[in-house]
Amino acid sequence: MEFDVKIDEFLKEIMERRDKRFSINSAQELERLEKEINEVTDKLAGVVLAKKIQESLDTLEFKKEITKLAKSFPKKLKNQGKREVAIRPLRGEPFKLSTSYYSQKEKKGNKIKKKRAGFYPGLVLLGIYDHCTPTLASEVSLTVVSLSSLDEATRALGDRGIKLDIKTIRNIVLHYAERAKAAQRIQGYQFGETLSGRRVVISTDGGRIRIRKNKRGPKTEKGRRRYSTKWREPKLLIIYVVNEEGKMEREIAPFIDGVMRGPDAIFRLVGYYLSGMDIKNADRILFIADGAHWIWNRIPKLMIDLGLHSNQVFELIDFYHAVEHLGKVTACQKSWKSSERKRWLSKHIQMLKDGKIYQVIEAIKGLCHGRSGKGFRREQNYFEKNRHRMAYDLAANMKLPIGSGAIESAIRRVVNLRLKGAGIFWHVDNAEAMLLLRSYFKSGRWDMLKNLANSPSLPMAA
Repeated sequence: MEFDVKIDEFLKEIMERRDKRFSINSAQELERLEKEINEVTDKLAGVVLAKKIQESLDTLEFKKEITKLAKSFPKKLKNQGKREVAIRPLRGEPFKLSTSYYSQKEKKGNKIKKKRAGFYPGLVLLGIYDHCTPTLASEVSLTVVSLSSLDEATRALGDRGIKLDIKTIRNIVLHYAERAKAAQRIQGYQFGETLSGRRVVISTDGGRIRIRKNKRGPKTEKGRRRYSTKWREPKLLIIYVVNEEGKMEREIAPFIDGVMRGPDAIFRLVGYYLSGMDIKNADRILFIADGAHWIWNRIPKLMIDLGLHSNQVFELIDFYHAVEHLGKVTACQKSWKSSERKRWLSKHIQMLKDGKIYQVIEAIKGLCHGRSGKGFRREQNYFEKNRHRMAYDLAANMKLPIGSGAIESAIRRVVNLRLKGAGIFWHVDNAEAMLLLRSYFKSGRWDMLKNLANSPSLPMAA
């Protein structure tokens, strides 16, 4: 009844504004009028939403689902009865809902009752966490990852009528990412796409950000905790499909994701995505990356785990990374003039592109003498170890990319433009959360992230 009263009140206000004669003579007056109308309609939208949520919570069918979810919790929970809980919608003012609250029984030990945190299963089923509707939590998280700081996001949200402090915004975003990561790890995801019959390109690389770690010992004179800021390498992956011309297929958005942990973690993530999209029936699979050993040493195991055949998989060192090493060869030859370096480099770049890797290696061998021999031999070893990954002529004939520009672009857009910068230091958990959210945002897969974050199988506090 309370919701109905408020709905009638706001409808009446809207009708009054409709019937009121008002002359608009300037842009400022139009802006003010539009803002006033939006405020009233937002309030109406919020109350109607609250009414519908409460009606759903009170149905017999939904109450059965609430009981079912509570029983699925690992530890036994007790229904503590209905409680009122405040919820923030995307539009309008916060409202209160009445729903069942479940928690573990209080333990009595040494005459002290230990309270146990609980949760609202009904809200979890509806994707309501942190006292926010799913739409609001998504909007807050999206705003934070798309802008350059929490301060900017707070102002941008405030301009849209979403008044939240920085601490609340931070908690919403971190919990949003934690839920998505937990759902990804525990229950997986039903992908709508399939890689069957497709030409798939997989690449991975690392970036650089600074991680803040608190130090032990006394605080500063201002009472602040001292901390160190060491560099860490977040690892990113990109999986995308190319068409018959070798260009990225626009109909299927790429998959981008990352971790703050080691090589094994990023390869588990690669396996997670590929195994969910029928990679075994892909037409051609290209792994392309720089010469990092941690990448190439793990591909054979990944192939076995995914059930891939060697005739499906093609490995390629990024062409421009190989060219960089040719440049290092010319740098070792101190006696050459600039024009001689350019001629040698231009000639052997073309040979490399034409697939004449053995001739390139022989040319480098011929330079391995004198005081610079050690540098030449180092580059010679690089090309010899990776010669089977330098068939650039075959890749070009199969209309496959020979450069890893996609992962380099992902590193720049996901990491460098948001997580890396002068005076920017991250706690590792916060960096991991931002890495996940930013990856899905930049790959155009925010809806997929929302489905993970709103998963009802995760009994977390609302």
